[in-house]
Amino acid sequence: MKTYTPSRAPCPIARAARVLGDRWVLLILRDAFLGAERFEEFIERLGINRAALTSRLAILQEAGLIRRDPPEGKRARYVLTDSARALVPVFEQMAGWSSTHLFADGEVPQPYGHFPPL
Repeated sequence: MKTYTPSRAPCPIARAARVLGDRWVLLILRDAFLGAERFEEFIERLGINRAALTSRLAILQEAGLIRRDPPEGKRARYVLTDSARALVPVFEQMAGWSSTHLFADGEVPQPYGHFPPL
C-alpha cells in the first residue's frame, strides 16, 4: 500500500509532485471536484481497485486535501478541504493545456465537466 511522506525538498514543484504526482490522485481529485464523495462513487467512476483507492484516499487525507466525514465507520463522505479547492484553477489549466497539446488534429477532447467556483 502506498503511503505519504511529506517532501522536505526546497523546491515547491518537488513538494507538490510528492502529493499530486500519482495518476490516481489526480483522477480522484478531478472526480471530487465534479461531485464524487463516496468510496463506491470513486470505484464506479474510475474503475480503480479498492486497495489502490484506499491508499490514495489515505494519502490525500494525510496531505490535508480531503477529510473523511465521519472519521470512523462506514458510509463516510470524502470532503474536499480548502487546500484542495485551491487546486481547481490548476486542474482547469491542466485540462486546457492537454486539450491544446495532447490531442491529434481532428481528435476531439472529451468534456471533463466544469469546476465549481472557489
